[in-house]
Amino acid sequence: MTVPTPSPTDDRITLVTGATGFTGSRLVHALVADGQSVRVIARSAVRARDVLPGGVEIIEGDLTDPVTVSRAVHGAGVVYHLAAVYREAKHGKLTYSDVNVGATKLLLEAARAGKVTRFVHCSTVGVHGHIARPPADEQYPFGPGDVYQRSKYEGERLALSYAERYGVPVAVARPTAIYGPGDTRLLKLFRMVAKRRFLLLDGGRVFYHMVYVDDLVRGLRLLGSHPRAVGEVFILGGEEYRTLAELASMIAAELGVPAPWIKLPARPFQMLGSICERVCVPLGIEPPIHRRRVDFYTKSRAFTIEKAKRLLGYRPLVSLEEGIARTAEWYRINGYLGTSADPGAPAETSIEHLTRGSRTPV
Repeated sequence: MTVPTPSPTDDRITLVTGATGFTGSRLVHALVADGQSVRVIARSAVRARDVLPGGVEIIEGDLTDPVTVSRAVHGAGVVYHLAAVYREAKHGKLTYSDVNVGATKLLLEAARAGKVTRFVHCSTVGVHGHIARPPADEQYPFGPGDVYQRSKYEGERLALSYAERYGVPVAVARPTAIYGPGDTRLLKLFRMVAKRRFLLLDGGRVFYHMVYVDDLVRGLRLLGSHPRAVGEVFILGGEEYRTLAELASMIAAELGVPAPWIKLPARPFQMLGSICERVCVPLGIEPPIHRRRVDFYTKSRAFTIEKAKRLLGYRPLVSLEEGIARTAEWYRINGYLGTSADPGAPAETSIEHLTRGSRTPV
């Protein structure tokens, strides 16, 4: 079955979900800067107008509402589906399923009916879980480790099934950890290093792989336009990965502080985190210690981006050193490195920083 692919003469509007988020807003700005007409779905039109460029069409509503989704997809050529529910104790298992799977199905059905030219589904490398044999490629075994990663795995499988069964021109992105100016998801890491409170659990030996947000946006746009992207999955990351100890040392050098050196075993923190989650999560209380957050220090994330390079010509332009420098400078300018969560807020202890739930989608 022949599937349509975007062309320079296709003047249909581009739809972006998750447009008020860190990556989504950067994607919208890039599309508008290139003269594309963009439509977004946003739960708050006020917030969308605050963070997005002028001229963007805003449909206020929820992704789980079929009427909203149908209206948003109508007349769209390319759909970039970035919206997702991330890890927070207030979200029950059903919420992850409703948004990360159910809303994805609504979008895919509307895309199928509307004969979109491309459906770019943003998944996560977290679907692979711990990488015991680095670096991992797109064929590495799946091993989602929590409800968020499982729901993203299910959403990705659903998207690919629509490509196989109905010929919807789907392309799937699995980004590594996203960072850059404007991001606050990795702020804890920078702040802990700045305050000399970063602990090297199990020696900081595991790998961590990041992607600078502008490089990711370029990769997503390749998935939205390149004919060889259809029906394929691509890991989008930076050129290199480092151990947590090496990464912390790079951040420390940029911030002008000593490299972290305190090493502690991770097992006691994992056990305590598991107990806290079992008690707090059913009550909708954010646990003081998250098992998932401790796993950040014990599960390797190391990948190859060779497939995206070979098939799409994807090339990250921002080195890890430059990306860290730009991000640290943004934190400095905005006063984040001297506080715990927001400018003017009291500082947290190192354990609170270490174990609190993360919204990083990996």
